[in-house]
Order: sequence, then C-alpha cells, then structure tokens
Amino acid sequence: MNNTPAQYKEEFEWLKEVDSLALANAQLHLNDAYKNFWSNKKNGFPKFKSKKRNKNSYSTNNQKGSVRIEGNKIKLPKIGLVKLEMHRQIEGKIKTVTISKAPSGKYYISILVEYENQILPIVPRKFLGLDYAMNGLYVSSDGECANYPKYFRLAQKKLARIQRKFSRSKKLSKNHEKLRIRLSRIHEKIANRRRDFLHKLSAKLVSEYDLIAIEDLNMQAMSKKKHGRRFSFGKSILDNGWGMFTQILEYKSHWMGKNLVRVDRFYPSSQLCSCCGYQNSETKDLSVREWKCPECGSQHDRDINAAINIRNEGMRIFA
Repeated sequence: MNNTPAQYKEEFEWLKEVDSLALANAQLHLNDAYKNFWSNKKNGFPKFKSKKRNKNSYSTNNQKGSVRIEGNKIKLPKIGLVKLEMHRQIEGKIKTVTISKAPSGKYYISILVEYENQILPIVPRKFLGLDYAMNGLYVSSDGECANYPKYFRLAQKKLARIQRKFSRSKKLSKNHEKLRIRLSRIHEKIANRRRDFLHKLSAKLVSEYDLIAIEDLNMQAMSKKKHGRRFSFGKSILDNGWGMFTQILEYKSHWMGKNLVRVDRFYPSSQLCSCCGYQNSETKDLSVREWKCPECGSQHDRDINAAINIRNEGMRIFA
C-alpha cells in the first residue's frame, strides 16, 4: 500500500493544519519502522504513539526558503516566525529541521545543514590510551583521571525528596503536574551538565592527541545485574555516560582528520605487563589495584598499566 497523507485530509480536517512535508516525514518514519521490524523481529512491531510516554517532535524540510533564519527568529511552514535562541551561527544550506518538546516544557530545534568541508588526514604523532573507570570515567596512559563529578549522585537526595512528594500527590491535579515538571527540569539539568562536561573533555583530548585508543565495551550488559552478583553497578555505569563520550570522541576525531581506534573488549589489558608483556592471571580479581610483574619486576598501577596496553594495542591496530 502506497497511501499518502493527502488521501486522509478530507476525512481528518486537522491534517490540514500541519505542513505537507511534516506529514511526509511521519510516513517515512513509519515505513522505516516496518522495514526494521521485517528485517529483524527483535526490533519489535511498530507501536502507536502515546500522548504521555512518547517524545513530542516533528520534522520538516526546507523547500525554496520555507525554513530560514531571520535575525533572532526562524521561519517555519504553517507556523510563521518563532523566536530563537541560537548557541552557534548557522553555516551552510538548511536541509531539515526537527522541533521537539522536552518533558520540562521547553522547546528545542535541531537544524541539519549542508556545507562543503575538506577533511585532511593527519599523520599520528601523539598517542593516548583510555581505560574505562566506573568511578571517574577513565584513566589515561599519561596517568591522568577524568574525575567525572557524578552529577546524578549530587542531585540524588533532591530528586528523592521531590519524587516522594510527586508519588503522594493526587493524579491529574495541578500540584501533580507542577511536581512532574519540577522533576523533569532536574533530570534535564543533570543531562545538560553531563553533556557539557563530556563535550569539553572530548574537545580537549582531540585537540591534544592525534590517535586515541579506547575499549569497545558493552555498557548495557555491564549495567545489568548478573546472577551471583550481590550488587548492581547500573547507576554508576550509566551516570558517567561512557557510551556518549565515545560517540562524541569519534565524530570530533573524524572532523579534525584524527583517529579513534576501538580495542576488542576481550583484550587482556589489565593482565599484561606494559613493560615485558607477561600475562598475570591474578589481576582478574578486581580488588587487585597494584601488582608487581614476576618477570621483569616492574611495579604497576592497575588502571594506568591497562591504559598503556590499550594505547599500544591501538597503535598496532592502526599500523
């Protein structure tokens, strides 16, 4: 069936209130959802959107200047001029815009632009290895720690207090809605602080080093509670945003013509001596933070030694 949104406009008058390209994009998203389902049943059957749970957003395209920036405002089809607070100047031709509403009630717009950019590859001269650390995000081969501030932990007491008030409030009441927005704003602030920290840190690393090697970890599996384990580390693992950090590192490295190398997660970086290559199986015990190599007598800090091994393996893979 190749139905188009135009076929339903007579029956559903409210479809005329939205620009045609927004409806076409919704149809394309639906087609993609069905294709993903038929290609892999694990993706799940497409579900109807929920007014309460789903993210409120829509996308539209720029056609002959239908979307354009005018001073501190943006022109949108069928809506007109809307005030805009830009965090950077738009360069290039606007192709697509996506308008979304956060749970806190704030509206955001993502603008996709097209521009010419020639990326010249850089011959790596400075190398860095990063070993994932649950406590501080990473430990580098230079012996530095990221010292992630744990933004969720800092706001945990405040969140718990408001969450208790929210759960006791009467549903569909004004107070219930006020507390929901208050909770959403706290979560949004935590996410913004985390994202800001990761962007600044990744920009610093990419500007200083030509090749960065990291572990290709499965963070989702690590965050789940395993059989026989008394505690779950999901909160600590998901709070520091390692997955987001690696994604940011990857595209920023690509922008600057530099390289990010992912080392296999089963590579024994913590067991190998970075001086002589001796493999010490005793370091499988995570409580061993420092050890002495029986072969060459070198004294190792567990995390720094692992980061050096990751750096060396990354250099080998790249070569």
